[in-house]
Amino acid sequence: MSTHDAIVIGGGLVGGAIGYGLARGGLKVALLDEGDTAFRAARGNFGLVWVQSKGAGVPEYQCWSRLSSELWVDFAAELRDATGVDPMHERRGGLRICLSEQELEERCKMVEQIRLEQGAANFEYQVLGREELKQLIPAIGPEVAGATYTRYDGAVNPLPLLRALHAAILRYGGKYAPHARVTAIAAEPNEFTVEVGGTVYLAPRLVIAAGLGNKELAPFVGLDAPVRPVRGNIIATERVAPAIPLTQTIRQMPEGGLLLGDSYEEAGYDDFTALRPLRDIASRAVRAFPFLRDVNVVRTWAALRVMSPDGLPIYEQSRDFPGAFVATCHSGVTLAAAHALRYAPHVIEGKLPAELARFASARFHVQKAA
Repeated sequence: MSTHDAIVIGGGLVGGAIGYGLARGGLKVALLDEGDTAFRAARGNFGLVWVQSKGAGVPEYQCWSRLSSELWVDFAAELRDATGVDPMHERRGGLRICLSEQELEERCKMVEQIRLEQGAANFEYQVLGREELKQLIPAIGPEVAGATYTRYDGAVNPLPLLRALHAAILRYGGKYAPHARVTAIAAEPNEFTVEVGGTVYLAPRLVIAAGLGNKELAPFVGLDAPVRPVRGNIIATERVAPAIPLTQTIRQMPEGGLLLGDSYEEAGYDDFTALRPLRDIASRAVRAFPFLRDVNVVRTWAALRVMSPDGLPIYEQSRDFPGAFVATCHSGVTLAAAHALRYAPHVIEGKLPAELARFASARFHVQKAA
């Protein structure tokens, strides 16, 4: 048996960030990681810390995302100082490129809705017309109508981030258990037994943050996490001279290579690439930046997002088994700082705040009016 102050099931970016936050708060943490045999989203994303598209109609989500973006500066410095691993955080603002006047108009309506819903929180954005954008990015193509910009957006490298989170947990005296597939959970209030092969872990706190695995694991502690996989494809190109600032669908990495993405497919648990979305991604990128016609593709890959029915995170403590929490979202990079520096302290306190009540699973069980 292995006794701890807290057990975190899931060693990806969500579980790793919460585990780091718990260890940082003085708890003896066991992080149980199924490993790369799991559908780990951390290996298949841009690493965007993205705010401007989050929360239209759900102001709580915009606040939570923007809070995390603000926290990321100190969070990245903490990880770097504690581990020597640099997650390569940058926060220079980001653009959403629009390829028609209609697309730009719809985009403007969305960000203006966010601004109005934020009220005193004062969501700031800019709309750049074609000529203004052309001065900023001379490489844009003739189809580009404009873009929206916010200063809140940024990016990291998700692989060093994952490494830094694991290393920081160890630095604070925690245990990292790789290849640890959970086979059983026994629950009593503030008393949890988790079986992994021949090892039994005991703790008064349990956080289930296993991505797509949450759907199966959450019911063991009386919680509900009705998540499903949504596939995304990414194209990586050869290195080119700096030409494109950070956008929502194209990211130029520090070494010069470009990542192209932004596809959503209902493909079940198939995490192989698909030709049609790759074609659509490449087509849109070339329409935005015609010089990409002459840039070679190096590789493509796909990964699975963790998606709830409404696309929002799920945060909740079990009523039947206090001390057990669930955390799931499809924005593990963006929200990593909030998970570490805000969500984890609430787990230590044993109570989630009112501002996270919007993300409880009860919202999926509200009866619709006839």
